[in-house]
Order: sequence, then structure tokens, then C-alpha cells
Amino acid sequence: MKEIYYINIITLRLANISNGMVKNMNSKSMTSLSDIYNLVVDNYVRKYNISETARELWLDRNEPIELRGNVVVLAIDSEMKMSTLSQIYLSGLEEQFSIVLGTPIKIELFVKNNPETTEKKFDNIRNSEELTNQIDNIVHDNKVTYTFDNFIVGPSNNLAFAAAKAVSHKQHEKYNPLFIYGDSGLGKTHLLSAIQNEMIKSYPGINIIYISAETFTNEFLHSITANNTESFDEKYRNADALLIDDIQFIAGKEQTEEKFFHIFNELYKLNKAIVLTSDRPAKEIKSISDRLKTRFSSGLAADVKPPEYETRLAIIQRKAENLNFKIPDDVVEFIATKLKSNIRQIEGVVTKMNALYVVSQLKPSIVVAQNVIKDIVSDHQPIPITVDKIISESAKIFNVDPDEIRSPKRNSPVSSARKVAIYVIQEITGLPYEAIGQEFSGRDHSTVVYAIKNVKETMAKDSNFRSVVEDLIKNIKANQ
Repeated sequence: MKEIYYINIITLRLANISNGMVKNMNSKSMTSLSDIYNLVVDNYVRKYNISETARELWLDRNEPIELRGNVVVLAIDSEMKMSTLSQIYLSGLEEQFSIVLGTPIKIELFVKNNPETTEKKFDNIRNSEELTNQIDNIVHDNKVTYTFDNFIVGPSNNLAFAAAKAVSHKQHEKYNPLFIYGDSGLGKTHLLSAIQNEMIKSYPGINIIYISAETFTNEFLHSITANNTESFDEKYRNADALLIDDIQFIAGKEQTEEKFFHIFNELYKLNKAIVLTSDRPAKEIKSISDRLKTRFSSGLAADVKPPEYETRLAIIQRKAENLNFKIPDDVVEFIATKLKSNIRQIEGVVTKMNALYVVSQLKPSIVVAQNVIKDIVSDHQPIPITVDKIISESAKIFNVDPDEIRSPKRNSPVSSARKVAIYVIQEITGLPYEAIGQEFSGRDHSTVVYAIKNVKETMAKDSNFRSVVEDLIKNIKANQ
């Protein structure tokens, strides 16, 4: 007499199947879709007297991917095998699935690693709000605590790493302040967080202030509004360690700069640890006061560069290990080849591939990696810098109306703003001269050439003018 067993429906995520009774001759619990498929094959082989050779060739190596409603999705090794299964075995397998699950079941076949099939699955995922929310939640929940142990060290960051670790153990005298700079997504925030976490672990009760420059600015402005600057001063001057991210944010904010200057001096005199990060070297923060530049440069400046190929491989492998997620070597190499300049994006690709596997059983492959990279880069891609944006920002610098810059007007402020806008447009966008001219009332090629040449010559002669133009370009790029 056949025995009756219950499938763990939650584990299997069996949509639309409420009664999960399984009929089987063997007494074991069913906890995965693979278990169910093996049972189906066992029953099918017994009923139709299938040989062991045929079973091994046509049935055993198939991979059940998901059960979606009343459809079981099977991954097949080849087109030829899928054709044979469809013609000879499919109806019998559907019959046995229906018996085992107690509801009519259809089987959908696709060839493993078939790019078109994978693309179709991605389209289905992108069009499903429920699936995308599940994936986003997994990605969000997989954020790790930044420590020195999970920071991958390579030639691109070894100095910054060594200095940060020394600071975390109060060996900061010769590094004070430690100024870490580099582009976004290269690990500056990771190092700051690692310093904080290591200090807390090693020196219980230590007073660490870890804050972004933007938050520092907002706190200071709020203290002025609330007439409570004394409390603000006391908070920062009592710090044992001050860690500030993106210090370039205070550039051009005179009151904030002044306040930070005095706090910096107080902490420095008391030999308190000061660590700052920036997206550029101190000397290139054009709008910040010279006295702050001097102080930022008085300790150790350590840059973080884009990781080398070997370092990128190690980052991918470490991230996968942390997620208990196996990625084939060819996929690891593919990701490392495609993403070269942003560690955050590299780790994001691994995290999302893991989420896709958990939610939709999409195994890591080059096709999957391609799609995830496309999504990740697209999600983080800055809005393209438009001609309108450049003209608008140039107009603000010269205190003129953007429409005047485009117009035939030739008075001095408008003419200067127009030349600078033309130069910046060519510098940032690389548009052909003819196309640039069309943006300015149809000016010809020679007019554009003259404007660019004039700006270059003025920049070479006038350092203040050069700083204005360079800061304009940096600000436009920074605010994409």
C-alpha cells in the first residue's frame, strides 16, 4: 500500500498549490524541487519500464529550476535532448508530476545557458514587481560590516590600508591627519568604517565621531539657527578621533570652513586622531581656503586607485565566499574584465547574482553576469551632462541669463560666459565644433575654435580664471 507524505510548501515556494500531498513508495521527506523531480523520475521509470541507460541519458541530468503556478521549469543540456524529451518523455513526466503534486502540471523546457532563454527570464523578473522587490530586499540585507579583515588589499590601496590600520591602533602621530583620496566606489568609506570598528573593539569607551562633511555642515548650520554653537563645539572638541567622509563638500562654505579650521586645530594640538576622505587631492580642492589645504597636507596623503585585475578577482571571490555563493571561474574572470574602476559595482554584481539565484534559481553564468552588469551600471550611471546644464552653470558663474549666452549679444559678461560655456561643452561632451555652434544661434566652426583657443590662452595667463573654469568643470561632473 502506498504511503502519503507532505511536501514543505514554503520551502518549495509552490505558487497556487495549497495541498501538497505526495504519494511515494519510499518514506522520506520532500524538501526541494529536486527531490520531487527525482521522485517523479523514479515513478516514471517504474511505470514505463525505462532502462537505466535511457534514464541516465534523457532524465537524470535535467535540472528542475522552479515551480511557477502549475508549471515546472526544467533546464536541459542541449537542443537535441530537449527535442527528444518533448517528443517521447514529456507527457509521461507531466502525468507523474500531476500525481505527485495532486494538481495538473505542465512542464516548460529550456536549454541551460541559452542566452535567449536567460534573457527571457530576466525580462520576466524585471516585469515582476514581486520578484524585483524580493531581490532588492536580499541585496539590501546582505550589506556587510566594513572591517580590515574583509578589505581586499592590493597595489592600488596598500598604503591607505596600512595607514588606516595604524591609526586604528592609535599609531597616528606620524600620519595625522590621514588624508585618503580617490574616486567614488574604491573603498574610502570602507577604510573609515574599519577604523571606527577596530577602535571600538580595541578601546572600549573611546569617543569617535564618524560623519560625512555634508552632515557636519548641516549640524553646524542647525546649531547657528538654534543658537547652540557652544554645544556643537563641545561635541567635536571632546572627540578622541574625528573621521570625516567627503571633506571636499565644505569647500566654498566660508562659515563651515572657519568652524572646521578651529575644531581641526584643537584636536590636532591634543594629538587626537583625524582622518579625512576626499574625491581628489587636497591641493585640487580649488574653492577651499589655503590654510585648510595646508593642514590637510601636513600629515599623510594616501590615494586609492582603481583595483588591478588580480585584486578585482580577489574582491569577487571574497564577496562570493561571504555569501556562501559559488561562482564559476569563467564568470569571475568575466566580471573582473568588464568592471574595472568601481569596487562598489563589482560587489554589487555578485550580491545581485546571489539574490537572483535565491529568488529565481538563476545559476551564475556569463549571460547572467552580463544582464546584472547592465542593470547595475545602468542603476548607478550618472545622468548625461547636457549642453543646457553646462550653459546654465556657466550663466550662474558670470551672473547672466542662459538665454543671453545662446543669443547674439556681445557685451563683455555675456561674451565671456559664452566662451567658457563653449570650452566646457567641448571639454566634457566632445561634441563636434559644428554641433556646438548650432547651440549658440548657429555660430560657425571658426567662432567655436576661436572661443576655445581664447579660453585656453586666458587660463594659461590667469591662474584665478583657470581655477574658475576648472572648478566649474568639477562641479558640473560632481553634480551629475
